[in-house]
Amino acid sequence: MIAELVNALGSWSWFVLGLVLLGLEVVVSGTFLLWFGLAALVVGSVALMVDLGWQVELVAFGVLSIVFLVLGRRFMKARVREEVDPAPGLNMRGARHIGHTLTLSEPLTGGEGRTKIGDTLWRIAGPDLAEGVKVKVVSAEGALLHVEPV
Repeated sequence: MIAELVNALGSWSWFVLGLVLLGLEVVVSGTFLLWFGLAALVVGSVALMVDLGWQVELVAFGVLSIVFLVLGRRFMKARVREEVDPAPGLNMRGARHIGHTLTLSEPLTGGEGRTKIGDTLWRIAGPDLAEGVKVKVVSAEGALLHVEPV
């Protein structure tokens, strides 16, 4: 059935394959199928102008696919820039407090403790300190804030 369809379409089957691959690229994205689709369109264009055997068309498709894939990857890698974080600190709530000065709401014993910032109780780590001492947040590891006395 497929062989009959390819024979009936002739060189146009490459255009059908190319358009199907380009359509799949739109659905899946990732610029992988794009290069195979372009190779199929080029083979279809050449096959319309020059009568090639199916074996030559298939080899040309394979070679062009590899060439387009390698060149396309190189081209895309050169075009892709480092992604700039539009909202630095988003989902890094502890890092937002670095540099802030706090007053301990509970004593810091054994190197660990808790303090209230706003309406949230945060875990803190640092030297042993009494309640009410002012501290500065120097770093954060997830929800653990590292503090030093001011």
